[in-house]
Amino acid sequence: MSGKKKGLGRGLSALFGDEKPRDKPQKLKQSNTVSISDLSRNPYQPRQYFSEEKLQELANSIKKNGIIQPIAVRPNKIENGKYEIVAGERRWIAAQKAGLHEIPVTILDLSDVESLEVAIVENIQRDDLNPIEEARGYKRLNEEFKYDHESISKLMSKSRSHISNTLRLLTLPKDVIAMLEEGTLTSGQARPLIGISNASSIAEEIVAKNYSARKVEYLTRNKKGNFNGKQIDANILKAQERIEKILGLKVNILNKKNNSGKIVIEYKDLEQFDFISDLLTKH
Repeated sequence: MSGKKKGLGRGLSALFGDEKPRDKPQKLKQSNTVSISDLSRNPYQPRQYFSEEKLQELANSIKKNGIIQPIAVRPNKIENGKYEIVAGERRWIAAQKAGLHEIPVTILDLSDVESLEVAIVENIQRDDLNPIEEARGYKRLNEEFKYDHESISKLMSKSRSHISNTLRLLTLPKDVIAMLEEGTLTSGQARPLIGISNASSIAEEIVAKNYSARKVEYLTRNKKGNFNGKQIDANILKAQERIEKILGLKVNILNKKNNSGKIVIEYKDLEQFDFISDLLTKH
């Protein structure tokens, strides 16, 4: 995608140098108290799943201690006197469970894109999003607000490769995506399945046999998608993992049918290269 930054939120445009900081402050008022029924969820909220168990724990805490941190909101564009949640939706839901009628808020002046930015950043910083929710948040920034991958990486303080790899998860089959949303499959386990025709059946076997992300990567690379757990040379895989543990570096053992092959040791910089070189040339 183009490196040019387009459609950035007003506050972040200034941060990235696209325009001068606006004079109008983002915060309209200090913390205030409003009726809990005057709040509605953020339509740009990327998080879709809330653990009922954790919500109840939070509700119990709110009953005992109240809401310590106000919920960030912005004025509702359609209904005067009502507000849209920017950050803190989980606290709002838990407060309802706790039987509260009023809730502390901080009212902000945010555009649609800034509302999405804040919601994504807050959830990612708290590690609250599953990989698919994170990917869909990035997709909205890209498609609705014209962020390129570089701009998203700066906003989220994530590498550009992380942004691209996370977005690629959305190309997986629907049933594999569902596994990611449910937490039965990790992004590390799912990533090697991208572009593989039998990804669904492989994903089911990964979950059933609890394969590690490293093992999935090894198997999909060497079997080129013809995944069959019975054909795995467990000794080769164990040897690879043992060498990696000793060296602290990524190692690939490519073993052919006639038991010839090669061992590839990957290094990221000259220091690691010197380490490998010294190790191999010692007498």
